[in-house]
Amino acid sequence: MMISNNSKIVLILGANSDVAKQCILQYVEKGFSVIASSRNLKSLEDFINENKIDSTKISLHHFDATDFSSHQNFYDELPSKPHIVIYAAGLLVENQQALQDFEGTFEMMKVNYSGAVSILNIIAMDKFNKNLERIIGLSSLSGVRGRKSNFIYGSTKSAFTQYLAGLRQELASRKIVVNVLVSGYINTKINEGLELNKNLLMEPNYVAKHIVNAGNSFSIVPNFKWKLIYYILKILPESLVAKLP
Repeated sequence: MMISNNSKIVLILGANSDVAKQCILQYVEKGFSVIASSRNLKSLEDFINENKIDSTKISLHHFDATDFSSHQNFYDELPSKPHIVIYAAGLLVENQQALQDFEGTFEMMKVNYSGAVSILNIIAMDKFNKNLERIIGLSSLSGVRGRKSNFIYGSTKSAFTQYLAGLRQELASRKIVVNVLVSGYINTKINEGLELNKNLLMEPNYVAKHIVNAGNSFSIVPNFKWKLIYYILKILPESLVAKLP
């Protein structure tokens, strides 16, 4: 599939997530062209066919966040350099498993943090790409404070958020905006099987709308309930955080 060069280009890294797929639909509807990248291209092809997405508006490319040595070639071979980049790749290993299985923990670190830094550094440092205007990373409320139920996953998201904060400062002089999506529970496959409060669950299309309509503020926290939880978590004394699950 080849995309038309008549519209702005959005590169989605880790485009197989439920939120990323909704971003594809919403960006195309707004007139953007999308470069969707993932390890599982078959799933993306099925999604494109099911939703009858115009093939001139989307291009599929294999991307493995954990294969750092492939990232430069991946970027060099893109059909067009992007205006907007979204890092949506993510992996969740439950905390008790992560505590006992470093291989799983390391894979989570590579997908959620190291792989993001590897590819986003390449993209951000390409000063020949005059198109680049925005980078958005998908983080998590789990990265706001360390909690005993998910601190290993949360640490990868916390590191990613801090990286994006510094990258925002680095790119400010080039007028490139960097945002971080700090989300709570989303009704996605990554959370299947987890016991979550259904009153706090957000739908992927709702979260995607906040990404597609990102403004200039660094943090994007969808849903007023999660905004409240976000601010409470940030100011809560350590003695009270320790009592949380």
